[in-house]
Amino acid sequence: MPLRQIILPIRELSESGKLSGLLLLLATAVSLLVSNSAWGGSYLHFWETHLGWGPLEKTMAHWVDDGLMVVFFFLVGLEIKREVLYGELADVRHALLPVLAAVGGVAVPAGIYLLFNAGTPTSHGWATPTATDIAFSLGILSLLGDKVPFGLRVFLTALAIIDDLLAVVIIALFYTAELHTSYLLGAAGIFGALVVLNRLKVSWLPLYFLLGLGLWFCVLKSGVHATIAGVLLALTIPTASIEQLEGALHKPINYLILPVFALANTAIVLSAGTFGELLSPLGIGIGLGLLLGKPLGIFGATWLAVKAGISTLPERVTWFKLLGLGFTAGIGFTMAIFIANLSFTEPARVDLAKLAVIIGSLLAALVGLLVLHLADKADERPAPVGSAD
Repeated sequence: MPLRQIILPIRELSESGKLSGLLLLLATAVSLLVSNSAWGGSYLHFWETHLGWGPLEKTMAHWVDDGLMVVFFFLVGLEIKREVLYGELADVRHALLPVLAAVGGVAVPAGIYLLFNAGTPTSHGWATPTATDIAFSLGILSLLGDKVPFGLRVFLTALAIIDDLLAVVIIALFYTAELHTSYLLGAAGIFGALVVLNRLKVSWLPLYFLLGLGLWFCVLKSGVHATIAGVLLALTIPTASIEQLEGALHKPINYLILPVFALANTAIVLSAGTFGELLSPLGIGIGLGLLLGKPLGIFGATWLAVKAGISTLPERVTWFKLLGLGFTAGIGFTMAIFIANLSFTEPARVDLAKLAVIIGSLLAALVGLLVLHLADKADERPAPVGSAD
């Protein structure tokens, strides 16, 4: 078979945005299969292997979550800054609808989770089903090609970016361990220096990255989750460099960092009772939070905003298509698994939460595809005879 016949389909998948989602699915499937094979013990031990020295000694899994994922959150910060400066979030009226939808899409899943878990030892995991995986969600829309109106893609992108911002705030406020004042002051000082560099219009990026390493170390040791350093650094990057950095980071993040994250965080050993545990308050809270909470929150908040005259639906976006988008936003995956790691300390609960995220996200993706397909078919039906033009 000519090499060209192999490369062209891969290139097309990459350009359409589908390849990154397929790699995440493949990494998850491989991790689950290996974890439950004869090599499972060695595979789990690998991720628990310690690497580093002194204050920077961590397991491989922790290095992925506290190190590699900082780069992912740095990209999230760049996207937030770009959208606020000159993207969909720059205009207050345009930004209001996805902002309200994102808030609804966080509040309702959290409420559903707490409905089942309030007052129990698992109540701390309320934020797990509130997250949207932007890459996966947009990848699902790309499967439908030009059947999805451009306005719906833009709306989902803006909503997912605001969702990421809310996730960052939630992690900083609710998933912070004991604070260490000296490191916190050090982080504040370095962040202040970065802000000054930005104000002075210093454009030499290596200086920002050097200070960024110091910021990461101080945030890591302060008790605040290390990924917050990535967002803070991104907010100080000169505006002229944002698009260049985004272009440079998308491929290594989508094709390396996120698949490695999936490999490290879906090493789940399944037993006869594992799937029965999905019907526990923890499993139901996460699963229903993603599958039902996300579409209900997004659709409900949008409906209220439009009916109140605060905003209008994007062009060519119907209520039926908005409902499909809501289900698509229920794909939590990367960010939801990340928050699950922060929410629980018991390995059994962590694994159960991750499995609930995977299944809830898969069901949300399938229902979202079905609803969007039916919405497109409904648009194609000819108008009834005698109807007004």
